[in-house]
Amino acid sequence: MSRILLKTEDHSRDSAGMRYVYPVISRRAGGVSVGINLNPNNACNWRCIYCQVPELKRGGPPPIDLVLLERELNDFLDWVQSGDFMATRVPAGARRLVDVAFSGNGEPTSAAEFSDAVAIAGRVLAAHDLAGKLVMRLITNGSLLDRKAVQAGIARIGKSAGEVWFKVDTGTSAGLARINGTRARPEVVARRLACCAALAPTWVQTCLFRLDGELPAVQEVDAYLALLAPLAQALAGVHLYSLARSSLQAEGPRLGRMEAGRMEEVARRIRQLGLTVRVSP
Repeated sequence: MSRILLKTEDHSRDSAGMRYVYPVISRRAGGVSVGINLNPNNACNWRCIYCQVPELKRGGPPPIDLVLLERELNDFLDWVQSGDFMATRVPAGARRLVDVAFSGNGEPTSAAEFSDAVAIAGRVLAAHDLAGKLVMRLITNGSLLDRKAVQAGIARIGKSAGEVWFKVDTGTSAGLARINGTRARPEVVARRLACCAALAPTWVQTCLFRLDGELPAVQEVDAYLALLAPLAQALAGVHLYSLARSSLQAEGPRLGRMEAGRMEEVARRIRQLGLTVRVSP
């Protein structure tokens, strides 16, 4: 096993020396998150300009070795529960497991085996007496919610008392193209978000940042709020966050963190919709 000391600024996917399973300290989740990376080839169907994945490319993942995934998750949880993982790899203030998160180096739902992987995670958590104690999370761009297999996997997460963090960074077609590298239309994003919220508790996660020194345009924020407003009662809330780590995309040097006060201004407007907001500057 690797002897890397975990830090919030470093979400390395190979910190445990495994193919699919990797631990990180999540500032938003508040402790050690057990990541499941279903995109080990660094391929994603979106290309967000703030993405920290090295050598990101367009595409989907290779076939997932589900037997290996289950073994790695079992081995890692054994290491946490019976070994020296917490004492030797985690700073004292963060030594608690908070979730198992499908995230990684691309869109997790693009794996054909996504729903099966969710079932495996549930089985392994139960075997380690962690079912109901650790939250199972999916961190997604929501682009594949029209697929029945993806819906089935999310429904499994919902039935296990898990939740989804669904990326919505903007409310305009131009913003989606500029920030996320997708041709998705806002009305389609809204439809998929509504579908997701009906299957599992769903938080919107939104990255706020400066681009070329400029804050998001007023019309972009207005459109974002207009997208969320009709769904407010169906959503668990909104996570607003800024850049904790440097983007590894070509636009990286053009990006800057948004100040906490500016983020609170956006949060205040979201709260006026009746939504809970958590802010991570």
